[in-house]
Parts: sequence; structure tokens; C-alpha cells
Amino acid sequence: MSLFQPDSAEALAAALAQAAHDRQTIETGGAFSKVRAGGPRGGAQLTLSTAKLNRVLNYEPRDLTLSVEAGMPFAELSALLATNQQMIPLDPPYSATATIGGVVAANSSGPRRRWFGTARDLIIGMQYATMEGKLVQSGGMVVKNVAGLDTGKLHIGALGTLGVMTVLNFKLLPMPVDTRTFAKEFATAAEAIAERDRILKSTLQPMALDLLNPAAARTLSLSGFVLLLEAGGQPNVLDRYARELPGFAVVDKTFWARINGFTESFLAAHPAGCVVRISSKLTESAPVLTAFAGPVIMRAGNGVAYAYCETPPAKLPPLKCVIEYAPEPRPAGMDLWPAPAADFDLMRRVKDMMDPHHLLNPGRLYGKL
Repeated sequence: MSLFQPDSAEALAAALAQAAHDRQTIETGGAFSKVRAGGPRGGAQLTLSTAKLNRVLNYEPRDLTLSVEAGMPFAELSALLATNQQMIPLDPPYSATATIGGVVAANSSGPRRRWFGTARDLIIGMQYATMEGKLVQSGGMVVKNVAGLDTGKLHIGALGTLGVMTVLNFKLLPMPVDTRTFAKEFATAAEAIAERDRILKSTLQPMALDLLNPAAARTLSLSGFVLLLEAGGQPNVLDRYARELPGFAVVDKTFWARINGFTESFLAAHPAGCVVRISSKLTESAPVLTAFAGPVIMRAGNGVAYAYCETPPAKLPPLKCVIEYAPEPRPAGMDLWPAPAADFDLMRRVKDMMDPHHLLNPGRLYGKL
């Protein structure tokens, strides 16, 4: 296997075209921090890294827009934006090492997803390289005009199976004046869910709202089922949260860094472990929180949850699950995505159109594509 780190989008596109001509399988990545995500790597003949595509191309703080090459480290980019009190609030796992392109390719997000959305909500344009060696511009740099971006957004969450993103354009958001974190412990999942429902029906608009089962709570030195809330704004706004959250304690803001980094730290401690992502309706929260013996962290405002298993379960519970991070090598017979949705056939047709010989990132997308 050979490694190529092009220093321009044109060189990367040419490498893709040559590999396609030679029928070489290709693995793509930035820092390759999430090699256990989305399915096993398929032993590609060529590895393409975007690590040298790491420049900020256009940054207008007053316009709240940014154009950046895909190999820019996410942490470095976040530090740059923070000098102007601005942010791309994705809170991805592996944020210390991941590139911005890798974050988008995996559609990684964290606790603030409820309020700020995912990469799909923040990207206003991109450039990507195709297997034909072409560079395609999709969208632009104007927040209110994203015409033509639909095809580009197919690459978000595709794990590099359709092409390679080379440039990403974002709308930026101002950082909150201040934040405050509140936590409350509950004896049962039902009590925690009832309080979650009360908050969602109230006038409060937290940036993050996570629900932890007892195994996850213990990692934060808490007990029982824990509802964890982050609020942002002026001091008088944060004081209102304190008044309208009876029984909640103000806790250290660093809890969120531990929540954001939970996947990374868990997998480092458990090389044979896996992370199961569950999507559910809010009314189905209780079964999700109690279905696994290990830690479960739920984005309580949208129903996405992550279960952490020290060894892959012999059988997944009857929930809408994928094994998002699997051990390497993958145990024989492990089905990472037991029940694809009804639109899977459309996904397969898109793959056949954009990568007809299935050379890009074989094994990705949970081994299905």
C-alpha cells in the first residue's frame, strides 16, 4: 500500500483519476483518527491523505463565513475562530486530532447538535474531487444562497465513499457570552425522561441536553440517571435557567469536554470494544437507556444515543442501531448495520453513479457499500 499526500486539490484529483484508470482501490482520510468508524478498512492499494491541504482560503469574521481546505486540523481551526469569538459548534469526537474534512465526512457531532445542528446545517459550499479527476464546486460563500449544494451534501456522512472533499465553506456562529452547566440525578429513567419532557415543553432553549444512564454517570462521579444541560447567554439568562430548573446543581463546565471525548477515551481503554449508535423517537428513550449494561449517552433533545460496549454484543437489541465504531479487525459475522432504511437502494445507486467500480474506501458505510 502506498501513501500519497498531495499539496493541491488538482494533484489529489489527478491521483483519483489515475487510480480509477488503474482500477486501484483507494483509502482516503485526513489524520485517520477515526479508522474504526463506519466499517472496516478494506486493505486499499493506495492511501490518499488530505493532511497537506490545510490552508484557510478565505475568512471574513464580519461576514461570519469561512473557506478552508479539508485537511485543516479541527482543533487548529477552532482556536483560530475563537480569537474572534466565533465557532463551528460541531463538538466532534477525536476533535484534538481530526481534520475538518474528516469531521464532515463522518458527519460527526456532539452535545450541542440539538441547538446548532450538524455539518449539513453549517456548510454553505464545498469543492470535491471525483473519480473522473474533476474538481466540482457546489454552493458558494453566501449564507442565504446555497444553490447547487445538494449534490455536495451527499458527501457529508458518506465516509469518503463517493469522492474526496477538498474545500469546505461554513457559516460561522458567535460564541455565547457565557455558559453554565446544570445537572440533576434521578433514581429511575422514567423520572429523568419526565423532567426532560418538561424542559422541552418550557420556554427554556438549552444548547445541549444529554441523558446519561448510571454506567455513564459514574464516569462523571455522579449516580443514577443524570440529566445534563448546557445553557448559553447573558448572566441574567443563565440566572433564569437556575430559577426554572429546581433541584439542578451547577456543575463544572469541563463535564462537556469529557462527554465530547467519551468515544475516544473509551475505545482507547477497550481496543476490542465498540460504540453502538441508536436512533429513536423521544418517546422511546427509556428502552434505549436501559438496553445496555455499559455506558449510554443520549442526546436527549433529538433521540440519538451512543452505547459503549467493552466487547461487541452477540445480538443488538430490537432498536434502530448501527455499530458506529467497531474493533479492528472486525469479528467474523458481525453485522454493523443490521437494518438499513428503505432509502438504501437509492444510496446504492448514487454509489454506482459516482464510484462505478467501487474503488473508494471499500468496507466503509458499515460494510454495505
